Amino acid sequence: MTSMIPLHFLIWLISLVMASYMLRHFIFTYYALFGKPMQRNYRRVVGVYQPNVTVLIPAHNEEKVIGTILERMTKLTYPKDKLEIVVIDDGSTDMTGEIADRFAEKHGYIKVIHRSNGGAGKPSAMNDGIKFSNGEIILTFDADYYPQLDIIEKLVAPFADPEVGAVQGRVTVANEDESLVSKIVTMERIGGYRVDQLARDHLILIPQYGGTVGGFRRRMLEEIGGWDPNILAEDTDLTVRCILSGCQIRYIIEAECYEEAVTTWKAYWRQRYRWAKGHMQCAIKHLRNVWKCTHLSLYEKIELTLLLCIYFMPVLTVVGWILGALAYK
Repeated sequence: MTSMIPLHFLIWLISLVMASYMLRHFIFTYYALFGKPMQRNYRRVVGVYQPNVTVLIPAHNEEKVIGTILERMTKLTYPKDKLEIVVIDDGSTDMTGEIADRFAEKHGYIKVIHRSNGGAGKPSAMNDGIKFSNGEIILTFDADYYPQLDIIEKLVAPFADPEVGAVQGRVTVANEDESLVSKIVTMERIGGYRVDQLARDHLILIPQYGGTVGGFRRRMLEEIGGWDPNILAEDTDLTVRCILSGCQIRYIIEAECYEEAVTTWKAYWRQRYRWAKGHMQCAIKHLRNVWKCTHLSLYEKIELTLLLCIYFMPVLTVVGWILGALAYK
């Protein structure tokens, strides 16, 4: 009987962790459906607060889409004398660099950086890009995204608050009907951006920078050391480092941008595997510092812990099944 106590304790512990995630998602969903949205002061300065902005667009072999996003960038309503577009051609072997160069020749606010030794990953490309930028606000867009024309005004407005160090906009899937996989990604995006991110922001928790359709105050980004090329989930890593530095992150649901979702199971698996491994790297790197941080509330520490450990859940589920079978065989 005594030998069974540790086994049952582990089962109850795993059940408690799983119940915590279930409760978290229930609270987020309830708030998204029935909660009263918080009135943020930044909405008053949309289109009024206009700092100098740099948009970084990393691109590796993106000849099919780079022209589309750059054409869209030329039509943005943000003042062009306060806007800088920096394309980082990350060792492309197709026509990506040439297409970007043609836009740069026509539009003086577009720059192209050619990394002949590129291909080492997005974080490395972004760190190079910021060296050639001048904006006090650094925004990021992936090459296969299609933003609203007034998205810059919406994304920069929260930076009028000096305590805000980062922002995140909303991602919507453009090719939902292309395959079953794209339909699944669409549901994930709805859950992630219209439920989780919205609830985190309005419950005074921590919205997550998603790697694109968002950005940072340049001073804060430089102080925390930019992108970490050793972390696969560089967006989650930046989220945690921003919060640990004492800055706030704001989610702007009105700032919508469309993406081309993956359409095959192989691409879906590779993407999720990278995210899972990256989150685990971040958990190992940051969890101790999260709980040692003095300016975070208990609720924020719990939320960051649940965020960082989300991809451990499948492992815990399998372990729970095995322990349950051993305990009750």
